[in-house]
Amino acid sequence: MTRYLKLYKAFCLLAAVALLWAGCKKDSKSNFNVNADVSLTAFSVNSVPGIIDLKTGKIIVNVPFGTDVTALAATMQMPGGASISPAAGTMNFTGPVSYRVTNGNLFKDYEVTVKIIPPLTSFKINGVEGTIDQENKTIAVILPDGTDLSALKPEIALQNGVSVSPSSGATQDFTASVNYTVKQGDLTAVYSVTVISNSINEYAFLGLASSRAGITNLDEKAAADWFFSNYPAADYISFASIEGGRSLANYKVIWWHYDSAQDLPAAALTPAVITALKDYRAAGGGLLLTTYAARYVEALGVVPMGKGPNNVFGDFSPNGFIEMNNNWGISFKTREDHPIFQGLETYEPGKAWMLEKGTFRLNHTAW
Repeated sequence: MTRYLKLYKAFCLLAAVALLWAGCKKDSKSNFNVNADVSLTAFSVNSVPGIIDLKTGKIIVNVPFGTDVTALAATMQMPGGASISPAAGTMNFTGPVSYRVTNGNLFKDYEVTVKIIPPLTSFKINGVEGTIDQENKTIAVILPDGTDLSALKPEIALQNGVSVSPSSGATQDFTASVNYTVKQGDLTAVYSVTVISNSINEYAFLGLASSRAGITNLDEKAAADWFFSNYPAADYISFASIEGGRSLANYKVIWWHYDSAQDLPAAALTPAVITALKDYRAAGGGLLLTTYAARYVEALGVVPMGKGPNNVFGDFSPNGFIEMNNNWGISFKTREDHPIFQGLETYEPGKAWMLEKGTFRLNHTAW
């Protein structure tokens, strides 16, 4: 009996294998197609061929300035047997448009973006190429320090069929921003051009006057004279020039010596100036603030408000007197080896006289 039972089990197992083989053989002859090609071979908009990235499915089509992207004719080439949705025809391409190619039992999605070729491709002044922000329609040109911005002739490159006003080569005053209007047919775009005169020097003296020659305060003038005698290649920069967008990026150190009033001037406290100097410090620039300029540390956020110099007092010219009795300075006894005091000329160990007796002085301070 056991022998017949084993034979019965073997027969059942063989029957199951035969059925499974038959099923597989039948499936191999089905219409399920996973080898179909779903790759677009070409995609054009208004006869302008697109750039197809088959890996990502992204398609970029660059059309000329002036093209109406709300109704563009799309055509495409596909492998045999494939279909696409939406079908070829007119489409609104103000934003990305999705297409799906289907072939057999496979499909692939594509995303088509139509971009307008910028009408203005280059803007140069004195051979210096401007930086063009096509999205915001702004152009910035940075020229060498001292360049006269009042009479400059830009060279402008445009796409075919595009005009610009003012025209390329026309003399313009760039002491303030100038608008340029480009046009093709009925379509226009306006670019705002800003030109900045910038320096390659590493050190600068900062002041309220428009130029070094305009400094009238005697103490500030003496500070500037010393500075430029020791750093003859340095620059003088005004707060007004910073307000106007002057770049400070190349300067390692900027010195502001302010001795005209106890309160800081309004020109130093405008949002544009404060932001520019904060950004300058954040990028690693150094500020030397002396006399009443020391109060600037609060406005610049170097210290919290109310934590800056609070011992601020004194008089101004023509007041003053000769200090007959005392030397004034700082003591750093037991700290003589600290790096900050190395190279400092002193008149006795551990002391540095900033004001010797016999010197004319104004009785004011900020610390």
